[in-house]
Amino acid sequence: MENILGLLRIRVRRGVNLAVRDHGGSDPYVVVTSGHQKLKTRTEKNNSNPEWNDELTLSITDLNVPIKLEVFDKDTFTEDDKMGDAEIDIKPYIEILKMGLQNLPNGCVVKKVPPKVDNCLADESHIIWNNGEITQDMHLRLRNVECGEVEVQIKWINVPGSKGLEIEGSS
Repeated sequence: MENILGLLRIRVRRGVNLAVRDHGGSDPYVVVTSGHQKLKTRTEKNNSNPEWNDELTLSITDLNVPIKLEVFDKDTFTEDDKMGDAEIDIKPYIEILKMGLQNLPNGCVVKKVPPKVDNCLADESHIIWNNGEITQDMHLRLRNVECGEVEVQIKWINVPGSKGLEIEGSS
């Protein structure tokens, strides 16, 4: 078995202005893949602004393996239609985790990650300290589609007995 560094909990909050794929509207769901792992949310019927609030948990063995998010429209009789994709960039978040921060005020923004060409952020993303945990909220702009965003929140979970993230002065 590979060494698990930890778990990444991805809360797929909601979709915003998703593309319509059927004349009655779309029935969207989200698939998150990383390496050989594949997780999906439940399907929201006939909704371009679905509220999933589903938590998906990936075990992370390599911080360089991309985490892909794809939105699909569930179809009954034909193959599900693709409604865009994005990549979740966890590197800025991991950098902050490795700093081993402690005892910050609740709601403290530890780092702001700007949208850039090489990430899928639709707007500035905040890495936040709350109740002893560090989370990052992201508005991901979907690629390969005419419109749509997906809001997610990521949170690292240490696994007892795992190697974990080496906390160090520099990466």
